[in-house]
Amino acid sequence: MGSRASTIDRILNAAEEHFFRDGIASTPIDAITAAADVSSATLYRAFPSKNDLVSAALRRRHAAWLTVWDEAIDRYTAPRDRLLAVFEAIDDFADRPMGARWCAFLGTAAEFTDAPPVILEAVNLDTDTLRTRLEQLARKLPAADPTGLAEQLLLIITGHLGMRLRNSNYPSATALTIGQHLVAESRRPHRPSNN
Repeated sequence: MGSRASTIDRILNAAEEHFFRDGIASTPIDAITAAADVSSATLYRAFPSKNDLVSAALRRRHAAWLTVWDEAIDRYTAPRDRLLAVFEAIDDFADRPMGARWCAFLGTAAEFTDAPPVILEAVNLDTDTLRTRLEQLARKLPAADPTGLAEQLLLIITGHLGMRLRNSNYPSATALTIGQHLVAESRRPHRPSNN
């Protein structure tokens, strides 16, 4: 018999609160069961291991982030604005209760020197989705190298999220400005150097 959806939500809410605030390694399962008001047996019936619980919390967070990003993209029609909406989405997500903390994906990646495969897959899902969606949006522009532009934006986004590790209220304005410059530069034909 599976766990009820409300029980799963309570467990995942508690896991997010503790894992992404206090750290994964320093959070015992007992803290999650107490916060979710469930027994260990109930938790392990839903999530066979702590690693599975971390992965599920990351995947739920990823789905929530994509919803916020889609909402930001949908506010615009111009391809440039749709691409750069990612920075608006970062601020929108940060304003939500589950997003007000530091970047869970970067924090999780930093916490593990050799992440278990189930956690690595969840972290990589976020990175791969960012890269793929940025490239798809960049291909709508008159960019000389949409793949390269997407990779540059991914680096800016990751750096910006890294700054949020230091200050969770760090605004996206600087990252957006850099992104705007990258988009403008991407239209210029690349000329070989005469050195």
